[in-house]
Amino acid sequence: MKKKIAFFLATILIIASVVGILGWAPSAQSKAVKWKYQTMWVPSITLWRGDKYFGDLMNVLAAGELEIQYFQGGTLVKTSNEIFDAVVAGSIQMATDWPSYWEGKNTAFGLITSYPVWLTPADYMLWFWQAGGLELAQELYAKYGLVWYPHSVTGPESGQRSNKPIYTGDDYKDVKMRQCGRVQAQILRDLGGAAIFMPGAEIYLALSRGTIDAGEFSVPECDWSMGFQEVSKFWVLPGWHQPGPVSGVMINKKAFDKLPDRIKFMFKEAAMASMMWSWTYFEYSSGEYTRKFTDSGIKTTNLDDATLDKIHFRAYEYMIEDAEKNPDYAKLAYSQAKYFKEIEEWRRIQSPFTWGRTPPKIDELYSKLEAIAKKHGVYDSVNTLERAVRKRMESQQFWALGSKYVENPIAPK
Repeated sequence: MKKKIAFFLATILIIASVVGILGWAPSAQSKAVKWKYQTMWVPSITLWRGDKYFGDLMNVLAAGELEIQYFQGGTLVKTSNEIFDAVVAGSIQMATDWPSYWEGKNTAFGLITSYPVWLTPADYMLWFWQAGGLELAQELYAKYGLVWYPHSVTGPESGQRSNKPIYTGDDYKDVKMRQCGRVQAQILRDLGGAAIFMPGAEIYLALSRGTIDAGEFSVPECDWSMGFQEVSKFWVLPGWHQPGPVSGVMINKKAFDKLPDRIKFMFKEAAMASMMWSWTYFEYSSGEYTRKFTDSGIKTTNLDDATLDKIHFRAYEYMIEDAEKNPDYAKLAYSQAKYFKEIEEWRRIQSPFTWGRTPPKIDELYSKLEAIAKKHGVYDSVNTLERAVRKRMESQQFWALGSKYVENPIAPK
């Protein structure tokens, strides 16, 4: 009997040693750390789908060590405008965001979510995960005590829901429109419209009462769930204002730093998986809900080429202006323009069997942003970062259990 007990104890010690070496030892804590996680979207705004998918996935991956309690929009933090500061303060550990909502804090946030006539969903995923975009975005959020991951992207936003037909820039004249985004609103004003910002939950009532003539919010499924088919007659296309809408997860940095490295690693991997899921979900559902809108009698109108050319011109002008004023903005804008240049020839020679697009006159815009980046002293850092990211990705040195987690998904030797 004594020999059996000794053998049993020795076996347990060997298993424990192996588990410890591989970094799979259970947490020393008696129970999982509990976090509060709020989506910024109320239930009628179905962008919450990607948010919940991310939380559910993290709870499966981190089971036993981290428990994330999901809350609907408005539950803990009443308005979306307050959610950034709530996570910074640590009153909730994490929440989702729409980065352009924080442009009042730093104009560079607008480039992370969706700039007019700029990056598409596939462009954003490539830029974030392969070209240094994630690191640059995290660098910006870190200034405010946050860790951030892009976890959701949809296809281009629907366009604008209007009660007046709009075919040309002149048709925007005197149209009162709910328009999100600082630069988007500036462009709308340039076209003669009146840009009005209001929370998404207020758009339906404003359209029904005639307080506004038009409005925009998201992809077809989301717009349908918000009832826009009941209060608008025309669908103005294409969705130039948000061609690649990105949402992210903000995490209080102090709380994040206390997590085991293995859990930190999971956040990045879960964000990447959730981003793919959200894009495929919303892109596929857009076919169904486009038919719902047209079957309900909504008439589509398409902007003419001259108007789209003017929109491109103004979007580029505002990008140059903001890059001149803000080094953070210049850093992100130059990185994104460089991404377009890097992939331009490949797209050209594979056309029409490719995806996304190269924005018109990219050479001229790139040259201007390159010069501004050099003037701000951020040119070298962007290029050095891109080379480092590419080296990590090419080497395929995956993060190893038991080592310190450095960055996605490969840690430098």
